[in-house]
Amino acid sequence: MRPDILNPLFAEVEALKGVGAALSKPLHRLGIRRVIDTLFHLPTGWIDRRHLADLDGAEPGRQVVLSVTPAEYRGGGSPRAPMRVRATDDAGNNLLLVFFGKGGWARKLLPLGERRAVAGKVEAYDQYLQIVHPDVMTPEEAAALPAREPVYPLAEGLAGKKMQALAMQALARAPELPEWIEPSLLAKRGWPSWREAMARIHADPADGMARARAGYDELFANQLALTLVRASTRARRGVPLEGDGRLRGALKLPYAPTGAQARATAEILADMAQVRPMIRLLQGDVGAGKTLVATFAMLAAVEGGAQAALLAPTEILARQHYATLSRTLTGIGVNVAILTSREKGRARESTLMGLADGSIDILIGTHSIFQETVSYKRLGLVVVDEQHRFGVAQRMMLQAKAERPPHVLVMTATPIPRTLTLTQYGEMDVSRLDELPPGRQPIETLVMGDEKMAQVVDGLGRHIEGGGQAYWVCPLVEETESGDMAAAESRAAVLRERFGDRIGLVHGRMKGPDKDAVMEAFAAGRIAVLVATTVIEVGVDVPNATLIVIEGADRFGLAQLHQLRGRVGRGGGLSRCLLLRGSSLSETARARLALMRDTTDGFLIAEKDLELRGAGEILGTRQSGEAAFRLVPPEMLAEGLATATDDARLLIERDGGLEGPRGAAARICLYLFERDAAVGLLRSG
Repeated sequence: MRPDILNPLFAEVEALKGVGAALSKPLHRLGIRRVIDTLFHLPTGWIDRRHLADLDGAEPGRQVVLSVTPAEYRGGGSPRAPMRVRATDDAGNNLLLVFFGKGGWARKLLPLGERRAVAGKVEAYDQYLQIVHPDVMTPEEAAALPAREPVYPLAEGLAGKKMQALAMQALARAPELPEWIEPSLLAKRGWPSWREAMARIHADPADGMARARAGYDELFANQLALTLVRASTRARRGVPLEGDGRLRGALKLPYAPTGAQARATAEILADMAQVRPMIRLLQGDVGAGKTLVATFAMLAAVEGGAQAALLAPTEILARQHYATLSRTLTGIGVNVAILTSREKGRARESTLMGLADGSIDILIGTHSIFQETVSYKRLGLVVVDEQHRFGVAQRMMLQAKAERPPHVLVMTATPIPRTLTLTQYGEMDVSRLDELPPGRQPIETLVMGDEKMAQVVDGLGRHIEGGGQAYWVCPLVEETESGDMAAAESRAAVLRERFGDRIGLVHGRMKGPDKDAVMEAFAAGRIAVLVATTVIEVGVDVPNATLIVIEGADRFGLAQLHQLRGRVGRGGGLSRCLLLRGSSLSETARARLALMRDTTDGFLIAEKDLELRGAGEILGTRQSGEAAFRLVPPEMLAEGLATATDDARLLIERDGGLEGPRGAAARICLYLFERDAAVGLLRSG
């Protein structure tokens, strides 16, 4: 149970004054659904204002606050013409206040001859200084304006001032909490308390000491949870599974496993033969052959008299795994079944019975496979594909399906930087696949400006005429909830005008069967070009698709671009990836695209991604099920991680774990940062 002291923070965001149906929409778009989300929605920058007596000290480009008297209205006769109000300061200097399309409103705000205060960015225009769309207030209100005002990430329908007011309300609900940081570390760093740190960040986003404290707390909660999970896993007794090799020996493979695949398989089989349950991460770059290694592991479990379950993040991927495994295991006497939300009626009942009586050896599915109605006769191995879509809590639900904890193998094609392996997977042993299987061709990557769109479409035409297939990925448009879908739909419409019904479309809002039908038509070659949002990022396998066009590539993270590029290069021929960029690039976006052009090494890309973007978005998917860090500044990740890991270990080994006085405070910290699954694990394990 969550400690009562935290309940005010975990109330719905609608509990804050002024949040009704209209305001909750933009808040929800920002991921703010509870009071604590408001508190943890930190400012990303700030505005420094100078309070001036007159314009003599004004510098163009700076934010200022000063009192003026409106003297003359200019323009504003038509809706398109700007309305300019000439005002004078106390020294007699002129200042133009400019309003676009709001002439009548400007007259109401700034009556001639009545003293007002204005705030905004001063710009030089002609021989005047001007402020475009200034904030207008009374001189008394201006005196109360802070010199530094935080700037928050916003959504349409939510103003900065409103966001700040909501943050202040959330802060008022934040209790003083007992201290969980080790006393000597706290004294050495000189950090404020947790609550004071949050108050200071919202008041002054440049407060480095407060930011470091808040970030450290989140890292500490993460590392403590992983330390507890690891300790609990290590303490439990599982069932050793040692296969005799008869099923693996019967497999007919098109090529011999790579050295990396053989090494990883040996590590996994050695773990499964132990009484202590395996919990191992299999990291492999796109196309490195993780599925084959997982197949060997599942067959070893079946040889040892147990059942295996493979958990996939999406229905598309679950069905693809089912098709691949059914084909690979034909004729060797292994019964494979699938279970997703789409299996209903008799088919579902038959699968549930087969799991319960043990006649089904391997089950593949989405999160449906750990629902309450699903029971296994002897679940011995759980394989989780694309680990970053599943949190620790979901892993534990699946493990609870067995009388004795099963062995767990988690796979990811998102190369994780070594720094982050500790934060995401601190409780696991790691195997790496760092070789590509024979026959995988390198992918040629080109970066082009979107002004060459016509040439790209011509090239796509030639590619199709030559019998090739292609993906066209549309960017995530962040401004609206359905923006990425709209971008894909409009691109598909434009391409259909030219290429007719050879263009298919998939996006995240389509129903499962509709999406599967389009994917199946693409895999069968009936569709030449698949226009998609990032739903194709994980696991779609069409060897004949040798071209991928990624529109708005500068809007994607490196890890995501690398995942998308991995959709091609799966057949024998040369594959190409075209990255279409916008005209105005930030330095980070430029560096990102240059790296993509120059290397296909996913591990190198992941390390650079961490440098360029920080840990919060490292996995490159906003849909990620694993909570990204919300408070950790990127620059403190590596150093803070080591300290937090040591501090967590100290708490467990020296300070009495969660039962001592510091442990009681640390327990609150786990609940605060929603790493409390580890607390439940201690009780159950």
